[in-house]
Amino acid sequence: MIIDISDRIRAKLEEKDAAREQSLTTSREVVRNCRKAMSSIHKGKFDRAASLLEESSHSLKRLNSLLQGHPDVYNSGFVEHAQQEFVECSIVLKLLKTGPRTETIPGPEELEVEYTAYLSGLGDVNGELRRHILDLIRKEQASEAEEFLDIMEDIYSALMMFDFPDAMTRGLRHKTDTTRAILERTRGDVSTAIRQLKLENAMREFERKID
Repeated sequence: MIIDISDRIRAKLEEKDAAREQSLTTSREVVRNCRKAMSSIHKGKFDRAASLLEESSHSLKRLNSLLQGHPDVYNSGFVEHAQQEFVECSIVLKLLKTGPRTETIPGPEELEVEYTAYLSGLGDVNGELRRHILDLIRKEQASEAEEFLDIMEDIYSALMMFDFPDAMTRGLRHKTDTTRAILERTRGDVSTAIRQLKLENAMREFERKID
């Protein structure tokens, strides 16, 4: 009898271990594709990024299928990390492709991810928006940089509303603090760029009048 019991347990654990190994490989594929997608986004290669994200979406669905019946493995962390990367890339792609409008941002239901993963991914978006804003400043596109700064403000304000224990939000409070620090630095950079642009325009106007 004990042999039969142990055989059944071992078979179930072997099944779980096989699902875990396949899922780990798949989750790594998602993370790699998302990082490639983010690089493509900042280069303006939106179609390439969208293709990579579509692959990632299919991989995430495969993860759900592989881990059906194994909630302990599903909730161990690596699935949430893969979803988080996917959320971040999907939001950044939408904002940079269609312009700084919050109504275009996809929600967790559309992306088919867990709420906590969505919030964590949203919390990482400001870091990528800062990178884009600095590129805009270098191109002397300060007004567009201001529009993306407004999006950063909106994201931070949204994250501030989730004052729940870290056990529920998986460290969102720390990420929100980081988002605030990024926002404050970026606000200073944009303000400096606008002042510099106004000064340069005034000097050019002065030189024109002299000439």
